[in-house]
Amino acid sequence: MSEPVLIWDLQAELGEGPVWDAARGCVWFVDIKGRRLHRYLPATGEKSSWDAPDQIGFALPAEDGSLVCGVRGGLHRFDVEAGDFSLFHPVEVDRPQNRLNDGFVSPDGALWFGSMDDSETQTSGALYRWFRGELERHDDGYGVTNGPCLSPDGRTLYHHDTLAKTVLAFDHADGVLSNRRVFAVTEDGYADGPSMDAEGVLHVGLFNGWGVARFAPTGERIGTIRLPVQTVTKAAFGGADLRDLYCTTAWLGNADKRVEQPTLGGLYHVRVETPGLPQSLIRL
Repeated sequence: MSEPVLIWDLQAELGEGPVWDAARGCVWFVDIKGRRLHRYLPATGEKSSWDAPDQIGFALPAEDGSLVCGVRGGLHRFDVEAGDFSLFHPVEVDRPQNRLNDGFVSPDGALWFGSMDDSETQTSGALYRWFRGELERHDDGYGVTNGPCLSPDGRTLYHHDTLAKTVLAFDHADGVLSNRRVFAVTEDGYADGPSMDAEGVLHVGLFNGWGVARFAPTGERIGTIRLPVQTVTKAAFGGADLRDLYCTTAWLGNADKRVEQPTLGGLYHVRVETPGLPQSLIRL
């Protein structure tokens, strides 16, 4: 494993949701509070950014080349060539205090994502699955949602209640969840965004935990990838061999630490031994 390297010192207030776009050879990620969508091309170092209509929790590639973005109030399509956002499916119009936060595409092309109370005071967050125009709520009562992601065999879905520092696991079959249970607790930080490697090791960003926690399929903590900043929000696998780990960070909640940690909010890269899983595309 290589040492972490800062590749974009953009000082995002709440950098989140890195995802590898194999077709374009780039990493997409967001600054939720900054209301910005970002793209980084490792081959050239090119950096691009776009303003979002509101707080943007995730941006994930779809089968037609667009991105599906979780913007406060609903799902938007982002036309990469035009740089335009367009709302196509409102979400939680009955919960105006909420915003969308983190998402995942399963191998069948379904979009899974969570919501949360923007003030982080109410447990009004929920877990959703959107598949070809149909939206279904699968779980409810979260403080801050993060994830989900799936095990390599697709039989276990992991989803976090970040305020409770808890990683939950569900049995998963054909888009149906059951057997909700506690998988792990992150005592040294808040369980933020998850990603999965090819051996079934769950990688969990540690908000205020200085790195990325690694959990075996049994729930045993087997290590931590340390970063030089304390607020790590998510790590995603990318590159041609899926061994490049791209880590988003944030200065939200730690503005007073920015003098001693000036790269809070930057995008980091770590080269790892075990590859991740290929990024699936959303079926529209």
